[in-house]
Amino acid sequence: MRISYNWLKQFIKTDLKSEEISEILTDLGLEVEGVDRFESLKGGLEGVVIGHVLTCEKHPDADKLKITTVDLGDGNPPVQIVCGAPNVAAGQKVPVATIGTKLYDKEGVGFEIKKGKIRGQESHGMICAEDELGIGEGHDGIMILSEDLIPGTKASKVFDIETDEVFEIGLTPNRADAMSHMGVARDLRAGLSQKGNNFELMTPSVSKFKVEKRTLKMDVKVENDKLAPRYCGLTISGLTVKPSPAWLQNRLKSIGLTPKNNIVDATNYVLHELGQPLHAFDASQIRGNKIIVKTAETGTKFITLDDVERTLHEEDLLICDEVGPMCIAGVFGGKMSGVTERTQEIFLESAYFNPVSIRKSAKRHGLNTDASFRFERGIDPSITEYALKRAALLIQEVAGGEITSDITDIYPKKIEDFVVFLHFDRVNKIVGEEILPETIKKILASLDIKVNHITETGLGLSIPSYRVDVTREIDVVEEILRVYGYNNIEIPSKLNATISNSVRTAEHNVQNVVADQLCSLGFNEMMANSLTTPDYIKISEQLKEEHNVLMLNPLSNELSAMRQSLLFSALEAVSFNINRKRSDLKFFEFGKTYHNIAGSYEENKHLTLTATGNRNNESWLRAQEKSDFFLFKGYVMTVLSRVGVDKKLTALPFENDVFSEGLALAIGKEVLVEFGTVKKSIAKHFDIKQEVFYADFNWGKIQKYISNKIKFTAIPKYPEVKRDFALLVDENVRFEQIFNIAKQTEKSLLKDINLFDVYQGSNLPEGKKSYAVSFILQDDTKTLTDTQIDKIMSKLQNNFESQLGASLR
Repeated sequence: MRISYNWLKQFIKTDLKSEEISEILTDLGLEVEGVDRFESLKGGLEGVVIGHVLTCEKHPDADKLKITTVDLGDGNPPVQIVCGAPNVAAGQKVPVATIGTKLYDKEGVGFEIKKGKIRGQESHGMICAEDELGIGEGHDGIMILSEDLIPGTKASKVFDIETDEVFEIGLTPNRADAMSHMGVARDLRAGLSQKGNNFELMTPSVSKFKVEKRTLKMDVKVENDKLAPRYCGLTISGLTVKPSPAWLQNRLKSIGLTPKNNIVDATNYVLHELGQPLHAFDASQIRGNKIIVKTAETGTKFITLDDVERTLHEEDLLICDEVGPMCIAGVFGGKMSGVTERTQEIFLESAYFNPVSIRKSAKRHGLNTDASFRFERGIDPSITEYALKRAALLIQEVAGGEITSDITDIYPKKIEDFVVFLHFDRVNKIVGEEILPETIKKILASLDIKVNHITETGLGLSIPSYRVDVTREIDVVEEILRVYGYNNIEIPSKLNATISNSVRTAEHNVQNVVADQLCSLGFNEMMANSLTTPDYIKISEQLKEEHNVLMLNPLSNELSAMRQSLLFSALEAVSFNINRKRSDLKFFEFGKTYHNIAGSYEENKHLTLTATGNRNNESWLRAQEKSDFFLFKGYVMTVLSRVGVDKKLTALPFENDVFSEGLALAIGKEVLVEFGTVKKSIAKHFDIKQEVFYADFNWGKIQKYISNKIKFTAIPKYPEVKRDFALLVDENVRFEQIFNIAKQTEKSLLKDINLFDVYQGSNLPEGKKSYAVSFILQDDTKTLTDTQIDKIMSKLQNNFESQLGASLR
């Protein structure tokens, strides 16, 4: 937000330097990000002075040139200037651009005045015409000025060139009260008061406001006073639409606005002066002489000032006449009712609209105007009528005309000031040092916060309506502190600290440990959006449409549902990187899934790993190797080992339609992680042609099994024995079947079963595949004999053959 210093001085008469003002405003929370210099005329006529032409003679070698001697009033002898203007003559007072002066053309391109020779005669400057100075279009001759002017006077003073300093303020969204010059001036007054400089806040007077005639009355009807709590208006007739006077144009230009005409400029001026948006309608275009404030009918077409036809929503608040809409209230005006050069009478509107309604309409139509910016953050409902009078008087000043109606002010339910009780001890506790009650009262008075009653413990306060962000006691404390000055709070010489009782296995600690472990293995952390497309549930039968958590007001269909699985966002990231020539990838993500289970919402924490491409970088030392299932299984086991749950796990076969081959690891019947190779059909959906491995850890369940207590089991005294089978089975046989048969065959001595290879291809009969399965046997009480081992393996083989039709390869 840009604030003009000259404009600010109309509210507070101060001669402080802009650097001091910047420091005060920044300390108050209105951070000044920079100060720019504004000049109503580029260059500010720096170096141009008033000269007195002493002599003027014809150039000896040029018919149209003259040689003049000019007194520049600098105490030096007169200078010689060659001039080609036909109207130059002795005795004149003229503007002279001295040596070194930089002038600018219409396009803003500068050229420097240098000493030179023209047809053999020296010239020490330039006597200027209007267009050469940039203050007019005339070029018939030089400017001839008043004889009363003293030589040496700066031209900037003669031509009233305005210079200004403009503060660029980084306004935070909560400070709606500071979205105007008056708002910033209020804060500045409070800051100066704290420093012992008491200034009066001078607001524009509206005492001259009066209704000259009552010849143009507009009936106003507000159908929805919840969206338009206050609505004011009046008519002005006999106007002349023309360019604004220079002072008004300069004010607007200094803050980055382009002047349009005197009516629009006047409403924009009051907007940035007081923070109250206004709108002027061409009264001759208001059909039926009636203003109706109401919401739109769905599908209504409306052409706005930017010549865009917009389709209105049923929640859009409109300003209408008896036939149709004229303006999207608080956001943008309509083309048909706008002020033009033919306008002679206007209906001037000043209103307070519901901030939420304006924000929704502005966002819905992709509009961000100065008016909507203020309305959607909350303006002051108490100045609606005052701002209307101020704007009416200003329009009369710059465009003439007469006020031809009484003010219509529809305000059925007054918006009351907030009431807050402030405890003195609460202030001191939060601030960290004692602030005297008298100091507190002085600060509150400088902020226009009214003290209703005083007790021994605190103050009963009324917050002015323009401070929409101050509604609680803590807000008032913040106001006191920012005016008192954060820099005035003494830093104690003693530092107190408390040690928090942080459990080693707290979730954030474990998460950081695992993240560090994965980063050391070459993984990169990713963070995907929890919003996704609801269409992803069609990819997997395990995801149900009725479990989708849908957005009520989605930004787009692609971001309209909360994700039920982290897999698809991981595949999106893989696809994104592959398309940018990065195909060797390892990602991990801590995130949540969201489900609507019979009207009850659930969210579960997960850790996912994703790997694809080569396991090592390209090198002349060794050939590249692709990542495979067993490498990926090692990553999974590393995570489980790091959190100390790997010893409790059992491997379970499982069915999941997103994996072509996979494995589940569980404690008892609770599955902690599922991992495997993503089906090619699912990878293809994301335009991924290479093999992708994916693991999904149920982080909530893992957290449950992590314990501070260290348990140990004695190392077995007797050795374990490992035996392998290479089983030739039908294609439809699953590892789960092999696992279950083995467990039923030998329950006491069989400790672990592991699938370590799957092969399908040449050299196998059609419809067959090979499973390489390992079995761990161990007796806790004695060493197993070969006879016992062979007997168990024989049983396993017989059961596999009889129940699955398997054979050994």
